[in-house]
Amino acid sequence: MYYPRKNNIIHKFFSWYIQFIVDKDFAAFNYENVALKKDVSVLVLANHFSWWDGFLIFYINKKVFKKQFHVLVNAENYKKVGFLKYLGAFAAEHSGKDVLETLNYAGTLLDNPENLVLVFPQGKLYSNHLKNISFEKGVMQMINSSQKKINVVFAATFIDFFSKRKASAYTYLQNWENEEYISLQLLKSAYNKHYDNSVVKQTQITE
Repeated sequence: MYYPRKNNIIHKFFSWYIQFIVDKDFAAFNYENVALKKDVSVLVLANHFSWWDGFLIFYINKKVFKKQFHVLVNAENYKKVGFLKYLGAFAAEHSGKDVLETLNYAGTLLDNPENLVLVFPQGKLYSNHLKNISFEKGVMQMINSSQKKINVVFAATFIDFFSKRKASAYTYLQNWENEEYISLQLLKSAYNKHYDNSVVKQTQITE
């Protein structure tokens, strides 16, 4: 598998650069704060519709969660976007056994309360206008390979222009108070309830 790499200079630069381009390229970036259990890692499950998605959650982590950022990406993006590995990106190099190793690695990351792991459960990019978010099975493998002492945070992001030349981004967050038993169906259902509620909030915005 492809692991994250450490380089404090590169990380510091791109941490600044991501905040710079988000502030520069969006008219506004609106997001919520959520109360989390202390001394517990964070697993963020987010919809995936654009190039911006990981950077927006990175920005929120810097402002709100303040954890060591990690994100599961595909091998193509890991290799193509060279600096991602220095921002905590990791990926499966091959299919099959390597995917399982990668998901188990994500579980070990979640056992460290200093860490945040971002996962896009859809597995690939979809339109921002979907009515339902699909979940790949690997999400549960990752959770089950951890000690399950996790803050599970749902993130639903939408972009609208309204009257401005630049778009505004909106990320709705929910700290899901999960039960001891977690199934893929339960997780998917809870996330999509949050997603539906977020769509309602988004459609109520006017200028």
